[in-house]
Amino acid sequence: MSLAPEYLTYPQRSYGMDHDRYDWSMLADRKAVLWPGEARLALWINVSLQFFPMNQQGVPFPPPGGMTMPYPDLRHFTLRDYGNRVGIFRVLEALRSRGLNASFAVNGQLAERTPALVKELAGIGEIIAHGWNMDTPHYGGLDRDTEQKQVADSLAALRDLSGQAVRGWLSPGRNESEHTPELLAEHGVDYLCDWVNDEMPYPFRTSKGPLTALPLSTELEDRFVIQNNLHSESSWQEQVCDACDLLLGEAESRGGRLLTLSLHPWLIGQPHRIGKLEAVLDYILAKDIWSAHPSDIVARWQAQQ
Repeated sequence: MSLAPEYLTYPQRSYGMDHDRYDWSMLADRKAVLWPGEARLALWINVSLQFFPMNQQGVPFPPPGGMTMPYPDLRHFTLRDYGNRVGIFRVLEALRSRGLNASFAVNGQLAERTPALVKELAGIGEIIAHGWNMDTPHYGGLDRDTEQKQVADSLAALRDLSGQAVRGWLSPGRNESEHTPELLAEHGVDYLCDWVNDEMPYPFRTSKGPLTALPLSTELEDRFVIQNNLHSESSWQEQVCDACDLLLGEAESRGGRLLTLSLHPWLIGQPHRIGKLEAVLDYILAKDIWSAHPSDIVARWQAQQ
């Protein structure tokens, strides 16, 4: 049975990528990047601080990592809340004791609910906007005015409470609509972290001005490896260390590389897992790395383009 013609009809259907957001290129063919101190590897650690509403609507799909049981799903709601009450402070201590830089992707609604936490995080690292909450996804067909308000409210809350410019964006669930990049550019965002089709920054086009795509690896994310793939904490540790070694090897002949760690305190901040994070950080610290905030990585990369 053949497909109906309308199945293959959609905006910007064309030969290639079906969009004009960026020029396709292979990483091996690009100009080599040099990191400060001639470090071979830039290390970007991002910690996501998230609010999952208990009365989850799940429109048009349930948020990744969200509620799964009938309301009130206290089992999952309180576990996610654990990360913002307990787990985050174990993660912060692991970073502080090793002198490592980090960014913190924070939902706007969580910022309003826990302003003291946002102020503490702002004094430690770089704040990234993470949408309003995890149940407000950006998706194809979302009303533009509704999405515009979500973006504006998220950025306003974080900029006000953190005192930072907040120039980075990570969408809830990494989902975007056809309008998301333009709305981000309109509201003063410089880089977005949703697109994971690369291992280095690259130029990203919008009709409202340029952005930089700064890929935050899903493959090495604690939640993806442990919760989605059902691998052990030890396996996650091994995968991160293997990635570190391979990227360092590539950097010897191809220029600086980027290692990103996406962490969730409700998961990696558990007492039976935090030791694996500490072991990962110790392993990476023994290598030739530059621990950097995402805006510094973007700035360094842009200066060499």
